[in-house]
Amino acid sequence: MAEITREQILDALSNVQDPTEGKDIVSLNKVGDIVVEKYYISFTLDYATNAGTVRDEVKMACISTLRRLIDKNVVVRVNFSGKPAAAAKPLQDAPPRVLGGVRNTIAVFSGKGGVGKSTVAANLALALAETGASVGLMDADIYGPSVPIMFGVRGERPMMKDVNGKGMIVPLEKYGIRLMSIGLLVDEKNAVVWRGPMASSAIKQFITDVDWGDLDYLVIDMPPGTGDIHLTLLQTVPVTGAVIVSTPQDVALADAKKGIAMFGQAQLNVKVLGLVENMSYFTPAELPENKYYIFGKEGGKRLADEYDLPFLGQIPLVQGIREGGDRGRPIMISDDEITKEAFRVFAKEVVKQLS
Repeated sequence: MAEITREQILDALSNVQDPTEGKDIVSLNKVGDIVVEKYYISFTLDYATNAGTVRDEVKMACISTLRRLIDKNVVVRVNFSGKPAAAAKPLQDAPPRVLGGVRNTIAVFSGKGGVGKSTVAANLALALAETGASVGLMDADIYGPSVPIMFGVRGERPMMKDVNGKGMIVPLEKYGIRLMSIGLLVDEKNAVVWRGPMASSAIKQFITDVDWGDLDYLVIDMPPGTGDIHLTLLQTVPVTGAVIVSTPQDVALADAKKGIAMFGQAQLNVKVLGLVENMSYFTPAELPENKYYIFGKEGGKRLADEYDLPFLGQIPLVQGIREGGDRGRPIMISDDEITKEAFRVFAKEVVKQLS
């Protein structure tokens, strides 16, 4: 598909009529904050109205028009601005439960980047799937998505389907894992330069507009740090538990403590399933029995003991893990039984804590 331009979007939206004023929404200056990233379109409509049916009508008209005039598979996010009047809306039936088909949602978190969080999340998902479970992997790292590279799906994009009259994104599937990432919707050559609300909006779409189906586990690869995206996700998704990823050295452990504190806040109160120590020791392929503690020894275990958290396991630093992630074949798909066993033990401990 050719690159979509802002002018194309405005031209298409000029065919959408405002149901109350009888003119198109572009000439009424109701369209703003247009963002285009490859297959992803987002914009804001200025509608200060209590009539939810008006907003819904215009929103659906915008989405159907863009798919009809630009591309049937574009992913569209429509936001609204303008504060409605104070009149209350009539009571309605409760909306369907978010991620209603997902039995367990696991947030994989690190306080800082560079500790291998995405590698841990990807191989945890594969280790869970190896047991026969149905598993999804949501790449919530908007600014640094890794899943397309690690699963070898760069350049591919998800399709859309109609579910009860609503357009839903169908996750890609690779190695038996259902995958969704912003990296599948935007051009990887461009930086995702989005403010917090825009990034949070995209995360909400991964939750409400993706047809995850029935899953035993949905693993969420969280962005590093603590910020808007974390709060949005944790307050929107019924997270069953969180896994903290750290390396053994003090610099990483200090940031891991911030994550533990974040999950314990009253407005979140998410159970921390435990801490896994990544890059625990280096084992060269030619000397598989040797262990070299490059980043320190058992720092993660000491931190888990300090906070009275389960210690979920140690993942070695081996060349095959890096090579597999770069080639789109995670280590759990390889023949490295020693490293695969480390992830199996880790996954087993996660399941134990969930139950």
